[in-house]
Amino acid sequence: MMNEAEFYDTLRHSLWVGGLIAAPTLTVALVAGLAIGLFQALTSIQELTLTFVPKLLAIVAVFWVSMDFMTASLVALFQNQLIPLIVGG
Repeated sequence: MMNEAEFYDTLRHSLWVGGLIAAPTLTVALVAGLAIGLFQALTSIQELTLTFVPKLLAIVAVFWVSMDFMTASLVALFQNQLIPLIVGG
């Protein structure tokens, strides 16, 4: 049985990895949204597809580039933290 300290340490580490994995995608979404919003404010163009399509393309591109990092981080979390807890009891 897992005690409270192991549970909270595992939870903290899992949340940290989740944030680390999400950070590149969220950062690019923020930067793209700010750039597109600034462009729309400067040109007075209020087109919905102008906000959606470039942001979606930027997010997909960053996700594609960082997919190896995301996978490696999740595999390391499972191999080093979660599987030993499951196997060990």
